[in-house]
Amino acid sequence: MIRLVSKRVLCQNGAISRAFSSAAVAEATSTTAGPPSVLDSIVKLNVVDPSGARRTIPAYIGKSIYENCELNGVELGPASEGGVVEAIRSDTWTEPLYGEGPTTGFDHILIVGKGAETAGPKTYKESAALGDYWDEDEIFPESRLATQVFVTKEMDGMTVYVPDRLVDDIP
Repeated sequence: MIRLVSKRVLCQNGAISRAFSSAAVAEATSTTAGPPSVLDSIVKLNVVDPSGARRTIPAYIGKSIYENCELNGVELGPASEGGVVEAIRSDTWTEPLYGEGPTTGFDHILIVGKGAETAGPKTYKESAALGDYWDEDEIFPESRLATQVFVTKEMDGMTVYVPDRLVDDIP
């Protein structure tokens, strides 16, 4: 007769499992990586609005900062975005994708802190849109368009500053 004694144990991935005293059963029920969780696709972004109020929002990896702010009720102004202009495939090759790129610069943000360096480089169209809509003294090295920055896992905890908006509601 085999007697099984089990107890609850906390696994490395945070799940609660049962541990068995019988070696054969314990080997058969060893914990393996389960299915991916939705939480694996979400990071936290800290958003600072023009008044200085801070807010932490959940952001989906792969979506733009603009889309994530819109999902969480953070107003960035209107966005007009065409297709992707180019994709960097390696250190020596940038593939032209012939998209329009950003067509307005209303969604200006500043990204700083953890993960900001993982944002792709500014395209010439993004720099042109920022220059067309904002004064020279309002553009910084950290200035980006929210529609052009896509969230990555490394951006967990990154800070997004939202400057004062341009007037965009005049009839």
